[in-house]
Amino acid sequence: MTTTTTSDLRSATSGTAAALRANRRRRAGRSILVTCALTVAVAALFVFTMMVGSFRIGAGEVIASVLHLSDNPSVDFVVRGLRLPTAAAALTVGLALGASGTIFQQVLRNPLASPDFVGITSGAGLAAAAGIVLLQAGGLVVSGLALGGAILAALAMYLLAWRDGVTGYRFILIGIGVAAFFEGLIGYVLSRAQLFEARQAMHWLIGSVGQASTTELLLLTGALVVLLPVAVLLQRPLGALDLGDDTARTLGARAELSRAGLLGTAVVLVALAVSVAGPIAFVALVAGPIANRLLGPAARGVLPAALVGAGLLLTADLVAVHLLPTPLPTGVVTGAVGAPYLLWLLATTNRQGAGG
Repeated sequence: MTTTTTSDLRSATSGTAAALRANRRRRAGRSILVTCALTVAVAALFVFTMMVGSFRIGAGEVIASVLHLSDNPSVDFVVRGLRLPTAAAALTVGLALGASGTIFQQVLRNPLASPDFVGITSGAGLAAAAGIVLLQAGGLVVSGLALGGAILAALAMYLLAWRDGVTGYRFILIGIGVAAFFEGLIGYVLSRAQLFEARQAMHWLIGSVGQASTTELLLLTGALVVLLPVAVLLQRPLGALDLGDDTARTLGARAELSRAGLLGTAVVLVALAVSVAGPIAFVALVAGPIANRLLGPAARGVLPAALVGAGLLLTADLVAVHLLPTPLPTGVVTGAVGAPYLLWLLATTNRQGAGG
């Protein structure tokens, strides 16, 4: 009897382990499939962005010009000189916003946790607006001020939220308060500006991917090459963090160190993105949930969320420039689309009782 029971127990255990391995393989396969499909879609959007306009160019000519495979001065001027910087800005800023947004949502365990709402982009906006209005700054100086403002705002919120660790609920509440404070200061700075300075500051605050310099793009691209793999590696302890800090420590995860590393990575990404294109709204909020819908049980992908962010921003720029009667900054389109999503998210979150 004992032998039979032991044999049955071993059989059940091996069957459970096999089922877990099969489930893990299915999740990994779906994750790879979704990531590859998103990569192809983003690459197609990237090329298509450089094809359309008053001077239409074929996909083959765009690819050949970008890769320096042909020598056609007129095509090269339009592609490399006029359209490639904007397309590259939309691609890199979208990648950074998508990755940073999903990191915030996963670490703070709240679908409303986004750099848009917790004061980071507001800190960047205040620093940039003050530079434009008070210092008559422009170009790289404004970008540097925005970068510094975002990082300082994040550090201030982390210190204010710290009480033997940082909880998502407290961090978000403090972030919302800090964002409201910064927005008030931005309004005061704009009220002291001359008309030209106010227009320039408002254009920056709305956000547009067509205002980046080559130096800013190279800096953001280099940061993505380094920080995206870091974020993917740091993401592994998140499963343990979901069980609570005490359980995570029992399982060997350094809860606060992992949380600080992920938040630091996300802050640097969003700060560089805002310094390049201004505080473009809602991309960071929307990218993660869309990626999780596509991934299904294989959710939690930083790279898929980054690709969704890039696809959203490339699409928004196409709409803002080519489909509207008058070309508008990219942030106008993302705001118009993102606001209804936010209302839907608030309504469904409250119904599910997951608002905290």
